[in-house]
Amino acid sequence: MWDKIQKVMAGHPERSKVVRVLVENGLAVRRSRIYLNDIEVPTLKLARVANVDRRTVTETIRAIEANPDLKSLFSKFQSAGLSLKGVAATLGLGVVEIIADDPRRPGIIAGASQLMKEAGISIRQALVDDPELVPEPKLVLIVERAIPGALIDRLLKIGGVAKVSLY
Repeated sequence: MWDKIQKVMAGHPERSKVVRVLVENGLAVRRSRIYLNDIEVPTLKLARVANVDRRTVTETIRAIEANPDLKSLFSKFQSAGLSLKGVAATLGLGVVEIIADDPRRPGIIAGASQLMKEAGISIRQALVDDPELVPEPKLVLIVERAIPGALIDRLLKIGGVAKVSLY
């Protein structure tokens, strides 16, 4: 789907910035307006985040609504909800970010979950980017405590895993 989005926005890098912010935040486009679930988001606020002017946001919305596939997609976006990633350290939680060399390869989530189980570490939250919508998708696990460094090597041995970062 990301390829389709890029084709519609081709030649308009500023619009691509707006689309990226929409996708990364699960913002919907309905009736020429932007929504975070049921909360309307002013175009000026989105423009500031995307570092574009308000007219670019309006033009991007028009382009999305003019394309039936994109309109259908963007009209149904919803925010996935609260992420504990930003407050993990404050709460004494651990965070591991996993980047795959092939995010469509099956078993990455299962392998990481199995390793956490074997280490006796409970997963509090798992956040996974969709490889069709996010150009550089990642798996983020927020776990009950700091992850021992020795677990990094084991995570890297999971088929398809390219990079592991701990926070």
